[in-house]
Amino acid sequence: MPTSKKPTSSSVDPTPPRDRERRQRVQSAEMGMAVLKGLARLGGRASLTALSAHVGESPAKVHRYLASLVEEALVVQDSGSQHYHLGAEAIQIGLAAMRQADPIRVAEPALVRLRESLEVTCFVAVMGNKGPTIVRFEEPGLPVTVNARVGSVLSMLWSATGRAFLGFLDESRVRAMAEEEMMAAPAELRRQLDPEDPLGVLRRDILAAGCAPVQDTYLRGISAVAAPVYDYTGRVCAVLTALGASGGFDPSADGPIATAVRREATVASALLGHGTAASIGV
Repeated sequence: MPTSKKPTSSSVDPTPPRDRERRQRVQSAEMGMAVLKGLARLGGRASLTALSAHVGESPAKVHRYLASLVEEALVVQDSGSQHYHLGAEAIQIGLAAMRQADPIRVAEPALVRLRESLEVTCFVAVMGNKGPTIVRFEEPGLPVTVNARVGSVLSMLWSATGRAFLGFLDESRVRAMAEEEMMAAPAELRRQLDPEDPLGVLRRDILAAGCAPVQDTYLRGISAVAAPVYDYTGRVCAVLTALGASGGFDPSADGPIATAVRREATVASALLGHGTAASIGV
């Protein structure tokens, strides 16, 4: 009597049916998100061939997921070119995320990292009605004594924070504040600036450095470096600043402190969607 062939262990999935179904749903969701994110990273519009190559899956498989995304209005297919692009629901999700992006909340972890890694005082400032205003402040174990706290309004022209706004935020009111300060400043301070084009040369130097360093400019014995934080529209919405006693603080644009401040500002900008809006055409 012939005996029935028992299935080998390799042909049997020991996973319980309910767990197997749950795993398949998770994998399906992950693949759908990969397709959606791939479309966004390709500029929000792409052919099936380009999108398949980007996510590393076959066109047939990607097409199945695109069909589901189209049903949910997350993706739309152009009837003429047959290209796929982000749909109304995807845009609404993106806009909701952008609206809730808070530069102060996003910058807080950056301040902690700067404080702990560099052991310097650091803060984040926003542009207020009266000028650059500190909104978060972090001090190391041995703080530097400075007359600046949350709510303090800083100089537009002589502080690193103000110079970062001047250099990277091209707005008429910012330039007007800087010009007003320059006209009211004593000759000793004005001599630090270019005599022919004081604000123009200063802005160009700041842009070239990617940050605004100062040494004994705003406060004698205090040096600082500041870098801009951008929102999803590409506008400077905040400035990260690190400061310390000039004797042990390297304010050079290519030094470790400036490098760390620029890096943290870049991370905060990315979390606020900087670069994303331009890539999808919002």
